[in-house]
Amino acid sequence: MINQLITLSLKNRYIVLLIAVALFGWGAYAVRENPIDAIPDLSENQVIVFTEWEGRSPQIMEDQVTYPLVSNLQGIPKVKAVRATSMFGMSFVYVVFQDNTDVYWARSRVLERLSYAQRLLPEGITPTLGPDGTGVGHILWYTLDAKGIDLGEQRALQDWYVKLGLQTVPGVSEVASFGGFEKQYQINIDPHKLNYYNIPLSQVLKAVKSNNNDVGGRKFEMNGTGYIVRGLGYIKSLQDVENITIGTIKTVPVRVKDIATVQMGGDLRLGIFDQNGEGEAVGGIVVMRYGENADRVIHAVKDKMADIQKGFPPGVKFKIAYDRSELIESAIGSVKHTLIEEMITVSIIVILFLLSLKSALSIIIQIPITIAASFILLNAFGISSNIMSLTGIALAIGVIVDNGIVMVENSHRNLSAAQEKEKS
Repeated sequence: MINQLITLSLKNRYIVLLIAVALFGWGAYAVRENPIDAIPDLSENQVIVFTEWEGRSPQIMEDQVTYPLVSNLQGIPKVKAVRATSMFGMSFVYVVFQDNTDVYWARSRVLERLSYAQRLLPEGITPTLGPDGTGVGHILWYTLDAKGIDLGEQRALQDWYVKLGLQTVPGVSEVASFGGFEKQYQINIDPHKLNYYNIPLSQVLKAVKSNNNDVGGRKFEMNGTGYIVRGLGYIKSLQDVENITIGTIKTVPVRVKDIATVQMGGDLRLGIFDQNGEGEAVGGIVVMRYGENADRVIHAVKDKMADIQKGFPPGVKFKIAYDRSELIESAIGSVKHTLIEEMITVSIIVILFLLSLKSALSIIIQIPITIAASFILLNAFGISSNIMSLTGIALAIGVIVDNGIVMVENSHRNLSAAQEKEKS
């Protein structure tokens, strides 16, 4: 079989060379398209289901939310395990799929099952899927360097401007905000005044909720002109909240400001973010989508940051807290440098060993072609260029040239033996 293959290659040497050039070109294209990361993604193929129910104890969350979800999500095809945890006001369910399962197929199956399982949950509780990222998807952390601006304004800038802009970058799954205060209207009700006016608390909540929306009416015509009736009711200031009517006493309206004080404040926090002991800071975590090129996404996010920064108030700028591209470039650069050194060293040793430049060239040419072809397989199996994969290629260079050395040396021996026969 080997003799026939060698004979066929020698008789069709130009076809073999053409195939080698085509394989090298395909491999060079695969090198450019292969995702680059510092470390291999060994995280499990999982889908996270998050459910929030404020004010409930972990035991209630376990009994009324976590258990119904876990029991219904176990019947999904290709599921390897279903894990869950319950805490105060929150429930997390981790649906772990087999490694060969497509992540978006898995998400669609979980979402399909959730539409059925939601009827078993308490009214008003809606489970949501986590981002389509992995455990190593945190590629960039940043903070806002905004001296002189309070933490509430910084968080508003992050949530309503920066976050929305960065989420449009291709390959970004989510931008998670942290630090600062989430601004909200706070109504501090005086229970004595509430009792004096004989108004239940539920009536206050209903009035505030119903008054914070827009309503539409029908269209009517008058004097040949059409009019559309609608009511504008979205709250835009503290005065709008204070003037909401919650009841009447002898045709006199009772407003929110009569039974409570209204202020702008921050949401309840369970912790703070401090940067280098210099005080609290506001920022975000950029989460990369599953299977994306980490290096390419990071550079795209940085370009978008430069555009976003043009719209910042004076004196506000980004401050990078964690940037994986530095680790990626250092790691990949180190392995590539070692790879080039090995190729040069092996080439010199082969030339010195065979004492024939033509024979050595036939062996040396295998190295770039084989390395380029290996990237075709990396793309085919969805493996990124990282420390592990590139180091494996570097270690395999010696094995790559072994067969060439054996074949060339054997050819030299047979040729020498044939020449000696002819002489004799």
